[in-house]
Amino acid sequence: MKTIGMIGGMSWESTVTYYKVINETIKKQLGALHSAKLILYSVDFQEIEICQANGQWEESARILADAAVNLERAGAEFIVICTNTMHRMVPQIQECISIPILHIAEAVAAELRARNISRTALLGTRYTMQGNFYKQKLVDVGINVIIPGEAGATEVNRVIYEELCQGIISPESKEKFLKIIEELREEGVQGVILGCTEIGLLIGQKDTDLPVFDTTLIHAERAALAALER
Repeated sequence: MKTIGMIGGMSWESTVTYYKVINETIKKQLGALHSAKLILYSVDFQEIEICQANGQWEESARILADAAVNLERAGAEFIVICTNTMHRMVPQIQECISIPILHIAEAVAAELRARNISRTALLGTRYTMQGNFYKQKLVDVGINVIIPGEAGATEVNRVIYEELCQGIISPESKEKFLKIIEELREEGVQGVILGCTEIGLLIGQKDTDLPVFDTTLIHAERAALAALER
């Protein structure tokens, strides 16, 4: 079994889900008392969020690259960044290490292709929804990506930072998210990507008959399976 290097804490609520799903997947695959070999480096999300808000992306990359270097030195054989947004800085982080980074958008793209989804909604932080670093991974494999309009995107971003990242689960916000999803359904989407690792704390497949792709679950399961690959 390979040793997984996890960069978490962005936010820690979703990192808990990563740890749980990775270990559950290893247990399912190997049985008995097996659990994952992993090393977790949990950053201070306040520092990362300040960098995001101020457009200091290179500084945020430096923080995560330092974490990745330390994980490699500690024996990690590949890196999992436990957040969607900070995959924006994967090229800069990868330059600092010799072990691979398991890209969340590539894992999600593979899952969508396996389900024959060619047109999907994407919910996430405004950086993820409006930037190309994430969407391009999907477009490259023939998947069209639709995001909410300005009002919907603003509300999704607000709920992520002001509520979900702080452990607040609001029924009102859940209804708003489901309304946004229904509006996107009218634009012909075949599924919806929960493109922030916290959104799965608020909504899931049980809340809509539109196929839901929870990036936290997909990425964590893929990480566990990658650890078992020879």
